Amino acid sequence: MEPMEALNFHLVGYGCATCIGNSGPLPAHITDAINSGDLAVGAVLSGNRNFEGRVNAHVRANYLASPPLVVAYALAGNLHLDLARDPLGNDDNGEPVYLKDIWPTQEEIAAVVQKHVGAEQFERSYADIFKGDKEWNALDVPEGDLFQWQDDSTYIKEPPFFNDLTPTPAPLTDINGARVLAMLGDSVTTDHISPAGSIAAGSPAANYLIEQGVAQKDFNSYGSRRGNHEVMMRGTFANIRLRNLLAPGTEGGVTRYLPEGTAMSIYHASAKYQAAGTQLMVLAGKEYGTGSSRDWAAKGPKLLGINAVIAESFERIHRSNLVGMGILPMQFKAGDSAASLGLTGEETFAIAGLNDLTPGQMIEVVATAADGSNKTFAVLTRIDTANEIEYFRHGGILSYVLRQTLAAS
Repeated sequence: MEPMEALNFHLVGYGCATCIGNSGPLPAHITDAINSGDLAVGAVLSGNRNFEGRVNAHVRANYLASPPLVVAYALAGNLHLDLARDPLGNDDNGEPVYLKDIWPTQEEIAAVVQKHVGAEQFERSYADIFKGDKEWNALDVPEGDLFQWQDDSTYIKEPPFFNDLTPTPAPLTDINGARVLAMLGDSVTTDHISPAGSIAAGSPAANYLIEQGVAQKDFNSYGSRRGNHEVMMRGTFANIRLRNLLAPGTEGGVTRYLPEGTAMSIYHASAKYQAAGTQLMVLAGKEYGTGSSRDWAAKGPKLLGINAVIAESFERIHRSNLVGMGILPMQFKAGDSAASLGLTGEETFAIAGLNDLTPGQMIEVVATAADGSNKTFAVLTRIDTANEIEYFRHGGILSYVLRQTLAAS
């Protein structure tokens, strides 16, 4: 590590740090420069995704590279270089240093691996893996077969997914008078939907934590608080790079509460709609749900009261996860979109026949504008299998599995 530390590369963490925005904020003067200059800045990382704002909310462009290339670009400090031709910098004598000068050969790498990597390292590391360390073993474990929830915990709270669960599912009801909570464009990723990375000051999740007596320095990340649904539902659709077409000119988790048209956070609009008994939907473009951060990208919308999503196309796992949380995914017919159908997102929506769904069924959606005029269009239900029909009928796979377990006990 000494040569790396001499270049200011230090070991600061393991796991999902930089690749999902958990490596901390940028220095304040850099953030201020980005905001004041409306700059599009870039990062090079060896993570697994390169979506806008992935490694830091203020970094729009992210490029994936191998760890040695990350170091090389950091030394160069410039993304506008051709590393096969341009120097990374100059040495102490003012001579240019190129990537080829510092890049190890395959033989050099193999020699280091042969000398320093052996089976005994893995045997030693995994020998006591099930014993745990002293901190783990020092934890106070309550007696009993059931988990003892701590009401004052801001990390782990009992989720509401099984509240009021009946032994058998009630018949599915139609969607009537549904409002659009978010109207989104193409390539909206699960990073935009799911709570991920740091918890921004002033956000609904941050305000909730402050109300619980948590100082800003102790907010931690959404990933660390994924066991607290109160935090996670407030962070759903809260990505500062989300563009909700229902609230033009805004960026972040903003929508308009209809029919008044008042701008507010998506979380607070959801709470108002749910208090009024209003069903909710999302309209989206192509490739809805691309990316990782998958489970809360479906759990969060469920807790926000979203009943259905109509998109031009879905990422396959996210489509399945929506069904698994009892949210109905529907796909515009080929050539149709919210724009081509003249939808503004201010309509109310009605969808009938949900209690008799079959896999891949075409159903009609009726959108009613404020002036009372209707638009009727057909969509493809993306409940693709008979098993998924069962999951959806039970309100999601969690309720389905619990009911199956209870019935067998």
